[in-house]
Amino acid sequence: MHRLLPILPILAGLAVPAAAEAPAIIQLEAEEIARLDAPEARQGVAVDAEHYYAVGNAVIAKYSRATGKRVAEWRGAPGGPVIHLNSCFVDGTELACAHSNYPHVPFANSAEWFDRESLKPTRSKSLGVMDEGSLVWFDHVPQGWIVGLAHYDGETGLGFKDNSYAAVELYDPEWRRIGGWALPETVMERIAPKAASGGAIGPDGYLYVMGHDRPEMYVLGKPLAGPYLVHIATIEIDAEGQAFDFDESNPGTACAISRPNGQIRCFRIPEVSEDPGRYLPFK
Repeated sequence: MHRLLPILPILAGLAVPAAAEAPAIIQLEAEEIARLDAPEARQGVAVDAEHYYAVGNAVIAKYSRATGKRVAEWRGAPGGPVIHLNSCFVDGTELACAHSNYPHVPFANSAEWFDRESLKPTRSKSLGVMDEGSLVWFDHVPQGWIVGLAHYDGETGLGFKDNSYAAVELYDPEWRRIGGWALPETVMERIAPKAASGGAIGPDGYLYVMGHDRPEMYVLGKPLAGPYLVHIATIEIDAEGQAFDFDESNPGTACAISRPNGQIRCFRIPEVSEDPGRYLPFK
């Protein structure tokens, strides 16, 4: 009969490698360059070269950047199909907006488009009931669409899913899911108990998101492997979250809102350093 050699003394002589520490998250600060009073700015803002578009649950107000005057407005009819606009961005001659039935459950979502000149609705894409969450933002990527879906703690959530179930997903041009990621824990702990209520692909190709009430913007990269996005940087910004938009007419700047103050605020966004060995841009 073969005698079994004792294992523990052998293992005791082996060196166990220490766990690798995650690289430090870069800390940056945005510089404010403009602000405008806009009481409709309860959910977010979109921006083009000549106008700001203040977004509320069922309202979009258009303001001249030159004069600060409101020049157009669209309001959804009470009890109408538009319940809760979450974010909008400039999409050619239109505004593209993420829409949900918040605070109702189950979650039902749609993408809505409005004419930038008149603010009249132009088209709609219903996504129906979605277990993945409440649609809060979306943007173009080469594959089609990148989409932010929110879950919430408490009575506005599902009860059996908390905010940690929030996700970023990829859809093809026909809105069929083709992939996605989870948000990193370092972001989730900062935005709890809400979600990443605003998101957009920056001019550098990375994903920028903001929470619901903390004056911070988070820069995320596409991981080389695994299901979690990479938290590259946190940018201190004097805006309490929710939806924002990059100003394509002024590269390196973005506009967000101060919901408590009813203001649109624009900022110069600092550049983040690249590390292609750890993460990649989305486009």
